[in-house]
Amino acid sequence: KYSRVLDQPGYARIQKYDLIGVGATLMPDADKRIMVGAPPVKGSEADVNGMKYGDYIVAVNGVETQGRTAFDIIDQIAENPNAEVVTMTVLTQGADDVKGEGFKRDMPLKRQFMEVKNPITYKISEKRNDGTVVGYIRISEFNSLVKTKLEDAIKNLNAEGANAFVLDLRQNPGGAFQSAVEIAGLFMDDKIATNVVDSNQVEMAFRTTKGKALLDPNVPLVIWQDGGSASASEVLAGALHDQCRAIVMGSNSFGKGLIQAVYGLKNGSGLVLTVAKYVTPSGGSIQG
Repeated sequence: KYSRVLDQPGYARIQKYDLIGVGATLMPDADKRIMVGAPPVKGSEADVNGMKYGDYIVAVNGVETQGRTAFDIIDQIAENPNAEVVTMTVLTQGADDVKGEGFKRDMPLKRQFMEVKNPITYKISEKRNDGTVVGYIRISEFNSLVKTKLEDAIKNLNAEGANAFVLDLRQNPGGAFQSAVEIAGLFMDDKIATNVVDSNQVEMAFRTTKGKALLDPNVPLVIWQDGGSASASEVLAGALHDQCRAIVMGSNSFGKGLIQAVYGLKNGSGLVLTVAKYVTPSGGSIQG
């Protein structure tokens, strides 16, 4: 379900979810080494500089990737979101090379993002007689800007005296799964955000980061959802609800709990394949 072929314009449009900004998809191989998991986007920095499908990324900005996940690397890059260049150490292995050997070189890549709309709007929505000041935040989608813009919103609302928050996810169709996990980490430290179960029924837990929460755990938080809240929206709502960090209000969400991997094809189009499903921290299935 949801597997499909994207034409060239369709594949180009989904690059707004590229959290690294160089046109490369990073994923682990069978030995958990970080590799380029699909042909780089045509015309992207990765493509122009000669990165190929099957190349290994052995370091990012001088930090080795061994023992780390693609999510760890995205988090590392996100620590300096305004950086214009990311340097990847790329290893190309030939047919006769043993594991770890081959042609290794540093590849400085200029980060390029297509014009992406700010998905965050916010305001102080209510000031009550009991001293409660409600900060309202609307998230329209989970694109490459969502985490940094949400951080700005929370900080600004805190400065305006907000001491309770509403996250409005109504009609939010989702987007980058990584963003949902990262955003959960703005509200709770080192907790399971979701579990991913692949076709072999192998389950992998994705935890929030440590020390990145922007709100005290006792600050009231409400998630507002409806039937148009899907995918990454449901991951975020499920994470915060199941970890007793937020109350969920509104109507039932859409029920899209499947994970799609996107593969770039040589002709510039893309292939979207369903590869796994999300399960909430308490074991609930998101897929309707």
